[in-house]
Amino acid sequence: MEFEALKAALAATPHNVPLLVIVGKMHEDRFELAEARACFDRVLAVEPGHADAHLGIARLLDLSGESSEATVRLESLCDRQPNFAPAWLLRSRIALDEGDAAAARAFYDTAVDLDRSLADDELLQSILKAGGNKRIAMTSTGASHEETEDDDDFPFDGLDAVAARDLSIEFRVKADMKFDDVGGMEKVKDDIRMKIIHPLKNAALFAAYGKKAGGGVLLYGPPGCGKTLMARATAGEIDAAFFSVGLHQVLDMYIGESEQKLHKIFELARKAAPAVLFFDETDALAADRRDMRQSAGRNLINQFLSELDGAQANNDGLLILGATNAPWHLDGAFLRPGRFDRIIFVPPPDAGARAEIAKIHAKGKPLVDFDPADLAKRTEGFSGADMRAVFEQATEAALGEAMRKGSLVPVSGKMLAKAAKDVKPSTRMWFESAKNHALYANQSGFYDDVLVHLGLKK
Repeated sequence: MEFEALKAALAATPHNVPLLVIVGKMHEDRFELAEARACFDRVLAVEPGHADAHLGIARLLDLSGESSEATVRLESLCDRQPNFAPAWLLRSRIALDEGDAAAARAFYDTAVDLDRSLADDELLQSILKAGGNKRIAMTSTGASHEETEDDDDFPFDGLDAVAARDLSIEFRVKADMKFDDVGGMEKVKDDIRMKIIHPLKNAALFAAYGKKAGGGVLLYGPPGCGKTLMARATAGEIDAAFFSVGLHQVLDMYIGESEQKLHKIFELARKAAPAVLFFDETDALAADRRDMRQSAGRNLINQFLSELDGAQANNDGLLILGATNAPWHLDGAFLRPGRFDRIIFVPPPDAGARAEIAKIHAKGKPLVDFDPADLAKRTEGFSGADMRAVFEQATEAALGEAMRKGSLVPVSGKMLAKAAKDVKPSTRMWFESAKNHALYANQSGFYDDVLVHLGLKK
């Protein structure tokens, strides 16, 4: 029904370029390649340099098995518009399909450097498994050269390189963002500077006060509030390698294998020091042993504790960051000195951060009467994910009206305000649980920051 309405709108306004692109993509999604090509060709007849239309034709050629012609078109597009990130990403996918993992990695890195929102962990892991381990500098014409070892070379070789690929962990020799890339959250940044960055950058000074660099830091708070972004930005601030480890990269169905995988991950991070080793969903790997009936889970937790203690190797220069939405599920042993002994609360984004998030989501959309500050006031308590939902609802409203009118309708400030009223902040449920723990299970003061945030403690 929506597709037919869009085609009817296009029939009424045959030279509507944005509508031609939308209808062309919908034909493509239906694998109606000839119809899609006709739409993109019509766009180029009106706007010969339209990047999305050129990209669409390249996609259609690749789908038709004409990857060589698609590659030639993409090379030309990247030459004319070197900052058009989606073209580099498609070149990466085609290069991977053709077995050129090194070029695939170079094109992928170029795309993500231009537009971080295009980061695709699944594609990156496929490139790594295919052997695309080295970061390569790429020119707009596709010429490449390997960067120096002191720059962004993959630091592992031999069996270590094999282990890194087999574990499929997300790895960056240099983290790709800094604090300036994360809007707002100034208190969290100040906490991280004092507890992490200053000790690492001024190790000798802090040592004089008996403070060690490195160690473990736990980030906790409601989901969708930027814990992973802050971990990556922290690595960028200290110019360290960044390893991101998910639950699926550790757990194994065979007894003893999970512990071995965890040990290999720590060993690789130690060899790449200075490094940040980031564990998402830490509560799943560090659950309370009292809740476990099987010994396998207990053994993994004991292994994790042993690695944090540096019992089998030296952890100097290694910063272990953990993120969790449910800190009350962690085994208490993880919060003892020398382990995750520094704890930082990551609250929902403040008004300044919400305004910055709004600006990010506004990119590429037709907007009218858009006021980021006003939208920030209307979204108190919203997470970053909630802010995205606001824009999605408002965009859907604009699209619906556009289909009824048969012409492009911009997303208005009024539509955004209505969406902000309709979307309910997902953080409320988290704070209900956290409040109970903060009020009735907070003997150590672990949740004091939650109480302060809720206005229950000064």
